[in-house]
Amino acid sequence: MRVLRDGREWILIGLMLCSSPIWAAESKPALPEAEGTAAAIPNQPDLAFGAYQRGYYVTALREALKRLETNRSDVAAMTLLGEIFTEGVGVRQDKGEAARWFELAAKLGGREAQFALGMAYLQGNGVPKDRGLAADWLAKAAAQNHSGALYNLGIMTLEGDGDFAKAQTYFQRAAEAGDADAAYSLAVLYKEGRGVDPDRVKAAHWFKQAAERDNVAAMVEYGIALFNGDGVDKDESGAAKWFLKAAWLNNPIGQNRIARLLSIGRGIARDRVQAAKWHILARAVGITDASLDAFLDSLSADERIKVDAAVRAHIAAQPGSGLYH
Repeated sequence: MRVLRDGREWILIGLMLCSSPIWAAESKPALPEAEGTAAAIPNQPDLAFGAYQRGYYVTALREALKRLETNRSDVAAMTLLGEIFTEGVGVRQDKGEAARWFELAAKLGGREAQFALGMAYLQGNGVPKDRGLAADWLAKAAAQNHSGALYNLGIMTLEGDGDFAKAQTYFQRAAEAGDADAAYSLAVLYKEGRGVDPDRVKAAHWFKQAAERDNVAAMVEYGIALFNGDGVDKDESGAAKWFLKAAWLNNPIGQNRIARLLSIGRGIARDRVQAAKWHILARAVGITDASLDAFLDSLSADERIKVDAAVRAHIAAQPGSGLYH
């Protein structure tokens, strides 16, 4: 099962989709008196979020504050300010100040801010840890179909009373709203028959949905389902493609599975050097495979040189590796 996730991407995506303008006031306004969010202004450019996207953080901060001077109920501006203080871009990082902005927006009904505030209480970021308040704010965001809030409520349910059936309803709603981790978690429940009747077809369906949304663990699970014809039509070539994608994303099980297929040319053209490369990378993080160890022993001296170069090239290509430059 997956773990709790703070979901910075949800907040930013939500801001990107928000149509209300962002013009702001003092840096520490009292709670706005007006209820609800500001009405959108047709064709009004979002200068604050546009600046944020381009890395002009001081400009984004200034434009958000200008928007609040015009409209104290501008939820999007408040949420953006919360994100700026959370990340400490353009300003000194201040998670307490971030939580304050999120609370301003959350109390006006902003679902991204409700989600962010819920996660702040859950993790103790800028506010004391409080799972009760966390659940309350996440529930408010979930009531507005926030996929991240739904997913995390599902995880909290499993961590709390272990109610798989209740967690399944959260994961189902989040998965249908497009959340990859929720789709993966839902697939696991169907595969294992927890909280729902076992259903290999539904498990394969949701593994596929999660894999297509870049959940790496789901890529491996869906590849296994395709290879075995488990809940889906058997497709060894399709399985190899998913294993290879997961391998490139440094999933050791994906690396192990594609190494097996490459070593014998099943579902993909045989490539002894690539097979050995992926096996070595998977083995380095603890994935043992006696048959592939024996395969390594069969390599020629020339193949071993090529494998060593392939492993080094892969490691050097990893962000921040600092190796083999």
